[in-house]
Amino acid sequence: MKYDVIIVGAGPSGLFTALELIKLNSNKKILLIEKGKRVEDRNCPKEITNHCVDCKPYCNITTGVSGAGAFSDGKLSLNTEIGGELPKYVGYDKTKSLIRYVDDIYLKFGADKNIEGIKNEESVQEIRRKAIKANLKLVVCPIRHLGTEKAHEIFKEIQDYIIDSGIELRDNLLVENLIIENNCIKGVKVLNSHDFNNGNIENTEKIYADKVVLCVGRKGADWLKRMCLKHNINHRAGTVDIGVRVEVRDEIMKEINDILYEGKLIGHPKPFKDKVRTFCQNPSGYVAEERYDNRLAIVNGHSYKRKKTSNTNLAILSSHNFEYPFNQPIEYGRKVAMLVNMLGDNKILVQRYGDIMDGKRTWQKELSESNVTPTLKDAVAGDLTSAIPYRPMMNIINFIQAMDVIVPGFASPETLLYGPEIKFYSNKVILDNSFNANIENLHFLGDGCGLTRGLMMASCSGVHMARILEEK
Repeated sequence: MKYDVIIVGAGPSGLFTALELIKLNSNKKILLIEKGKRVEDRNCPKEITNHCVDCKPYCNITTGVSGAGAFSDGKLSLNTEIGGELPKYVGYDKTKSLIRYVDDIYLKFGADKNIEGIKNEESVQEIRRKAIKANLKLVVCPIRHLGTEKAHEIFKEIQDYIIDSGIELRDNLLVENLIIENNCIKGVKVLNSHDFNNGNIENTEKIYADKVVLCVGRKGADWLKRMCLKHNINHRAGTVDIGVRVEVRDEIMKEINDILYEGKLIGHPKPFKDKVRTFCQNPSGYVAEERYDNRLAIVNGHSYKRKKTSNTNLAILSSHNFEYPFNQPIEYGRKVAMLVNMLGDNKILVQRYGDIMDGKRTWQKELSESNVTPTLKDAVAGDLTSAIPYRPMMNIINFIQAMDVIVPGFASPETLLYGPEIKFYSNKVILDNSFNANIENLHFLGDGCGLTRGLMMASCSGVHMARILEEK
């Protein structure tokens, strides 16, 4: 069981590392490991049951070939300003080139040729004028929208192409530990994901390789931090995003939906002046639930190409950094999520904006009589302010009021806030320009190590990683 390269994680960064190695006619023996299922086996029973059935061994939305991002709304951001820190390592011109290159690959595998967010410059300028008035920054980003269902099809094609090209894919396989000797990676220790879920951790297997690339994504950020601590891999605490998902009727967001598709807005509202931003806007989309390993219920959003609703949803995220004496942002985010889940009987909690401002919880009867019909049917009406800490909650409220300047009606009493929306990418591995930390031949990619955020930049990092591997 010896390989030239082991890629851990079959999200976009792992898949595009494999794809580019194929294109480079690499003669390397390559293993791609994924702890979840293959694309064709990933589905959410909630579409039929209308409630979470707590899939084992992992949530099919957050885990599996193509990663968590591909099973949200499938947006490719075609802008170097969006998606993490890749330009810091490869330069902005190189990043632009990688975006064009990766975008062309997605097109060849069936992505929609239409690009959103490049229409009517005069209208964009008017939105920017309103944003400046609200003390917010508008970042215009061309977007290629795959759509949740189309993303499944595209990544199934990519998965099958990789397998047919001779790369070995082993799914339902968990990397339990890294094999490191004399400060050099030697391989990985694995076990079946179902065995791990059932508490059977004895039947492990060692797989060896000359080089290992860890592409574990947001879902694997906590595991990656444990590996960093265990093996003295250089890392530091990063940012944790605490937020909610806002849902309004399409009519409210029509201008931004039609002109930009996704309005990326950033502000630093008083009194704390923390960074607050919008994220993952879904016109005519669905609010969705996903589960993490410790069964935390986290809110997200989907947007399909063919299946539409009358509502638009987007996240509002408040960024927080911790250094001394507390430096565990992932644990902080988890505790906030646990509190919100506790109040919602382990379900997503939803509250009307007007009730927050009136200092009261939302009741189910009030929710059922609102103009905004929740698209997450089993969300529980309640009180987010009893669980989300004061600082991020005030940041979110003040940001919503600023958004109302740009989008009148955004701060309507019937606007819905779902929680928790937490982004677990808080562990940042300290990397060189080869995406190598302080362990020889061990490389890191994607969202889990703090390098990228989103499908496009994760995919770009994979292409660049493959070229580095082939040079060495």
